[in-house]
Amino acid sequence: MDNTVTWFEVATDDPDGAERFYGGLFGWEFTRDDGPMDYRMIGFPGGAQPAGGLYNTKGEFPGHAVFHVQVADVEETCARSESLGGKVVTKVIDDGAGTDFAYLRDASGNLFGVFHRRG
Repeated sequence: MDNTVTWFEVATDDPDGAERFYGGLFGWEFTRDDGPMDYRMIGFPGGAQPAGGLYNTKGEFPGHAVFHVQVADVEETCARSESLGGKVVTKVIDDGAGTDFAYLRDASGNLFGVFHRRG
């Protein structure tokens, strides 16, 4: 399913900005966890909540995001990312086995990947 991942975590000192970026790019929705930390569970359009969330580092350690998102069109996703304040780290790469992918940075500088399997 496009615009989904399995377990992941985004850690940032700007969780509201991360919500705007990822919500705008992939249509993700955020629900605050009831625990003591500022942790937000992430859901995607038309599907069950993936196993992951958004963590507020409060500046106590560097932000990070490690995941790959399946998308319908890698080039179009790269362009939308840039329009939302992200940066394309690599142009679209063909892995030679039917998958195109690219690495991006979100508006906070976190690295993540997008991919599309052809055929």
